[in-house]
Amino acid sequence: MDGTLFDAQELQRRSVDFEFQSCSLVGMSIPSSFSVAGLFAGIGGIELGLHESGATTKLLCEWWEPAQAVLAKRFRDVPLMGDVQELDRLPDVDLVTAGFPCTDLSQAGRTKGISGAASGLVGEVFRLLEDRRVPLLMLENVRNMLVLDKGEAMRFLVDELEALGYRWAYRLVDSRFTGVPQRRQRVILLASQDLDPRSILFADEAGEPDDDYFRGDVHGFYWTEGVRGLGWARDAVPTLKGGSTIGIPSPPAIWNPGGAADLRIVTPQILLAVLLQGFPRGWTEPANEMSNRKGTRWKLIGNAVTVGVSRWVGDRLLTPGLPMLDGRPLDRGERWPIAAYGANGKAWAVDLSMWPRQEPYQHLSDVVKLDRAPQLSARATAGFYSRTQKGSLNFVDEFIVDIAEHAALMAQELVVA
Repeated sequence: MDGTLFDAQELQRRSVDFEFQSCSLVGMSIPSSFSVAGLFAGIGGIELGLHESGATTKLLCEWWEPAQAVLAKRFRDVPLMGDVQELDRLPDVDLVTAGFPCTDLSQAGRTKGISGAASGLVGEVFRLLEDRRVPLLMLENVRNMLVLDKGEAMRFLVDELEALGYRWAYRLVDSRFTGVPQRRQRVILLASQDLDPRSILFADEAGEPDDDYFRGDVHGFYWTEGVRGLGWARDAVPTLKGGSTIGIPSPPAIWNPGGAADLRIVTPQILLAVLLQGFPRGWTEPANEMSNRKGTRWKLIGNAVTVGVSRWVGDRLLTPGLPMLDGRPLDRGERWPIAAYGANGKAWAVDLSMWPRQEPYQHLSDVVKLDRAPQLSARATAGFYSRTQKGSLNFVDEFIVDIAEHAALMAQELVVA
C-alpha cells in the first residue's frame, strides 16, 4: 500500500467503497425521460414528484379501490394493476418505486414487523426483481422501520437487495425540507447495480434549520395522544396519519393561541390536508366516487408519500452530485443511523441530517385558514384534556389553559344545541 498507513476505520471504508468502484460517483445518470413502474402506488405521491422531474410512468399497481380511482383520474393513460401478488412481471423501466405498507412497522400500526401480513408484501418486490433486474429501485417507509425489532426490517431489506446484486443507500428525511408544514420523517432507500445511490441521497445537506426558520404563532399536535406522547410540532402539523383500521379519521389539531376563543383549537380540513403533502388541491376528490366515508380521503392522504420528497430524488437522478461520505463503519446488529450505505455484507454510517435542502417554507398559518377551520369536537377535546391530566408529560401552561377553556366552550355549545 505504498507505505501509507491507514487506521482500521479507513481500511474498512475503503473495502466498502471497493464494492462501489464499478459505478461512477458522478457523471452517470438515468435518461432525462426516465421511465417508472410504481408498486403500492397509493395516490401517486412518488410518481407525481418523479413526473415533475421528467419521468414517464409505465405502470401503476395499487389494490385499494378508492386509491385506484384517484390514480385512474390523475394518471389517465397509465396501465393500472390491482394486487401486486398477481403481477407476473415488471415492465422494461429505469426505476421501480415501492412505498410498501407501513401497517406492521409504524408505531401507530400493529408493529408486527417486516413479516406482518401487510408490510411483508415487500417480498413481492424482490420476487419481481428476481425475474427482471431493473436499473434502480426506490423504497419508502416509516422511521420506525429502523428500530423495530432492533432494526430487523431494515436488515431484511438490505440482505435481500444484496442477494440480488444491488448496492444500496438510504436516508431518513423530514418532509419539511420540501417546504410543506408537516413534520413527517420517512426512510428513502435507493438500490442500483450501475448508478451510485450515494450520489443521489447524499449529494445535498442543508442541516437542521435555526429556530427562527419557523414561526411561533401556531403549533400542531395530536389530540389522540396526551399520556406518553403528543406529536408536537412548531409551525407545522405532526405526521398525517391514515386513521384507524375501521376508517375513523384522525386529523391532527392546531393550537392557535392568538385566535378568538372559539378558534384556538382547530383542525385542518381534508381539502387543505392534500396541500400539507404537496399535492394539488382536490387531488383525492375522485375517491368520493368509490367511498363517501369521511375517513377514506384522510387515509389516502395519511398513507401517501410527500410529493416534494420524490421530486428531490428525481431531480438528483438527472443530475447526480458528489456525495458526502464522512462517517464510520456500521457493524451488523448495530442501531441503524439516519443515513447509511453498503454492499456485499459491508455497511457505512454517514453523518447527515434529515434536511438535504431547505426549500421555501409554507408557514402553517398561511396554508390552513384558521378563521375557517373547524373546531376540535367536544368529545375529542375532553378526551385529550383528560389524558393530559393523567400522564406525566410537561405542557406549556398556556396550551393547557386553552385546551381546558375549549373543552368547556364546546361542552356548553352541546348543551345549548
